[in-house]
Amino acid sequence: MIRFGCTHVGIAARGCRAERFRDGKCAVMLSRPMRSGFGVLALLTTVFVSACSHQSANSTALKPTASGAAIVESSGGKQSAQTGSPLPQPIVVQVNDEQGTAVPGALVEFSAAPGVTFDPASALTDSSGQVTTSVSLGGTAGRYRIVASTSIKSHQKVELKIEEIALGYQQTLGRRLNDQYCERCHNPESTVERVSNYDNLEIKPHPFTEGDTLNRISDADLAAIISHGGTALNKSALMPAWGNTLSKSDVQALISYIRAVSDPPSSGAGPIYAKD
Repeated sequence: MIRFGCTHVGIAARGCRAERFRDGKCAVMLSRPMRSGFGVLALLTTVFVSACSHQSANSTALKPTASGAAIVESSGGKQSAQTGSPLPQPIVVQVNDEQGTAVPGALVEFSAAPGVTFDPASALTDSSGQVTTSVSLGGTAGRYRIVASTSIKSHQKVELKIEEIALGYQQTLGRRLNDQYCERCHNPESTVERVSNYDNLEIKPHPFTEGDTLNRISDADLAAIISHGGTALNKSALMPAWGNTLSKSDVQALISYIRAVSDPPSSGAGPIYAKD
């Protein structure tokens, strides 16, 4: 006897009945042997179509009810996460018309290099003209270019490109060290978990994303400043020496993280992965 369903094919001894699994998928029990191989195939095809018809009804394509003229980023760009991990915050994009007014009901599709996943990969804009998607980055360190696209009234597609950063092992360690030792002064933005000391300092530290400045400092000079303090290279004395706290490998991890998140990217930021 053949037991056949949407996701299960098996053999049992006797019985002839239709069953419904706990997850709602259908299965059919067939007890009479078929003399003809063609008959078995035809019957199984019929059963498969019948059992799975409820799934096809739920897989209809999204149908936009409107189209805009532009797609813009609302939030979520230039985040970093460990390779293969989800970004801390979702990406939010908005579709606008020619006057810059939000457009509900427009279709937005997301794409990227292989290994990047979206949830959802496509959706219709909500009443505020926005679509939100959660993104998990690929398994190789570097920058990933996310593309959000929508069709305008002429049926042409307009695209928005957003870069996100996948951190390797050493860079992830550097981020943790940054969160523990550096973030409070080098990040001017306060959060609920961390109150920034940036505004209290007479000489403002460079945020680690400030590539225009930090990209011009060599790895050796960065290591000297981190280990021996700002005075090691005639910089601000407010920068303390961390050489007695951080190991040499810790210092290198911090430098690797700084290179990864610099904006504009440094020569050591790693490759950019984009959709083929």
